Amino acid sequence: MPHLLEVQGLTTVFAGDYGKNISVDHIDFHVDKGEVVCIVGESGCGKSVTSLSIMGLLRKDGAVMNGSVLFDGKNLLSMTEKELDQVRGNEITMIFQDPLTSLNPVFTVGNQIVESIRRHMHLSKEDAKMRAEQLLLKVGMPDARGTMRKYPHTLSGGMRQRVMIAMALSCNPKLLIADEPTTALDVTIQAQIMKLLKELQEETGMSMILITHDIGLVASTADRVLVMYAGQIIEEAPVKELFENPKHPYTRALLDTVPTIRDSADRQLISIPGMVPESYDDRTGCRFADRCKYRRPECDNPQKDYGFGVNHKAKCVVMKEGGIML
Repeated sequence: MPHLLEVQGLTTVFAGDYGKNISVDHIDFHVDKGEVVCIVGESGCGKSVTSLSIMGLLRKDGAVMNGSVLFDGKNLLSMTEKELDQVRGNEITMIFQDPLTSLNPVFTVGNQIVESIRRHMHLSKEDAKMRAEQLLLKVGMPDARGTMRKYPHTLSGGMRQRVMIAMALSCNPKLLIADEPTTALDVTIQAQIMKLLKELQEETGMSMILITHDIGLVASTADRVLVMYAGQIIEEAPVKELFENPKHPYTRALLDTVPTIRDSADRQLISIPGMVPESYDDRTGCRFADRCKYRRPECDNPQKDYGFGVNHKAKCVVMKEGGIML
């Protein structure tokens, strides 16, 4: 079956003081119908820029320079703003990191959800209000009707994020992009929100892209994982395969920073030395090489994807040629 979303050669740049800076560099991936794909990596690796490029929501100083984003066979990058508006908020929706800044402070919660429903589903005002209340109940709001009359700043962080989820699901999207949806929440609320998202995804059958820097969150949510580093996808694998048999040294390093219930009492958590490079323009080789203990001279050459079994690939010439067991 054709992919629901297919990203090919996506390259996004931002204007800087000394020219254009590459943020996302020729990435390829796909999302199938009903699939949950997690994009994981450190802050600054290009995860959020990837999602904003797909949605056509980049800042004025950003632009997609190359590539295509095919959604249901249609290239989103070649659409006009009016055509995109028919897709955004309808067939593709997005949940942002901070719900307070994503909701309009001068309109009530009910006004904002109802507007989205009426714009895309063409329901009457009363039918749209009824659907909004049902959605708020569905995402766990105890007093849906009362919540409809409230302003965003009067709600807690967890309640605001539930409002964002209700709004994102209001038009039965085919694809939901969740960009670190639990970052601004405390730990107990994080677990509730992720459980809710997973249950709603399974119930509706929609596809989901979950963007996170927390690789521990991925295991219970993803079908497939994309590991990003310095603007590139450096490893892609089914979730179980990635956790049991990581092939890129960066992926292994990420896993080693996370505690698990199977750890021995004397296991020490590690940190990854160094920093993500700020500029990628002059780097032709592996971008993780400066921080990698397996570095070899050939790591400075242009890298490509190597296959490691079914649906598993990684940009690591050392693993391909040396067969190092991480």
